Amino acid sequence: MGRTSDARNKILTAAQSLIEVRGYSALGVAEICKAAGVPKGSFYYFFESKEALALAVLDEHWSAQRRDWASALESDQEPLLRLRALFERTEAAQRAGQADCGTVSGCMFGNLTLEMSNQTEAIRERLQQIFDAQVDMVEEVIAEARERGDAAVADPRAAARSVVAQLEGQVLFAKLYNDTAPLEALWQNCLALLGARLPETGPVTA
Repeated sequence: MGRTSDARNKILTAAQSLIEVRGYSALGVAEICKAAGVPKGSFYYFFESKEALALAVLDEHWSAQRRDWASALESDQEPLLRLRALFERTEAAQRAGQADCGTVSGCMFGNLTLEMSNQTEAIRERLQQIFDAQVDMVEEVIAEARERGDAAVADPRAAARSVVAQLEGQVLFAKLYNDTAPLEALWQNCLALLGARLPETGPVTA
């Protein structure tokens, strides 16, 4: 049947792995195809350019991450405990990556924001959309926490942006120092941002 979606998936998987390790700019189409084990012609059958591939990688990565975020943030737990679950999953993922390859890979979205946001408009816009979607998800949880009296914030949207920014920033520090220890501060910092505290026992209170 010739070219199949299997070749496309191989290209996406190889590109994601290479981008996580080396970034976007340093990669060439030939290197991606070699890593994927597909001929160069297959690349241009599925993707009109390297930028188009990068956009597809971002979409695939966000699709998987969104499912993980939804699993944490849409559970039956109290809202603030859902945020803690998100932080715990983030820390666990970075630890697993470090154990696997020896270095903390950081966040693909944050890495590409630093590398590409001033160079490629299409990628910048896609990254904006992804971060906005992350803020949307966190905002819903914070708004629920405020309604319960568990968080003292005037603007759940602004608070959600601060939480996502803190998450990205601590992951960036973890990557910079190749040390996941900075991620341990996420939970306490989040409580401070939201004007909330978690007692030793019992429910979260304002």
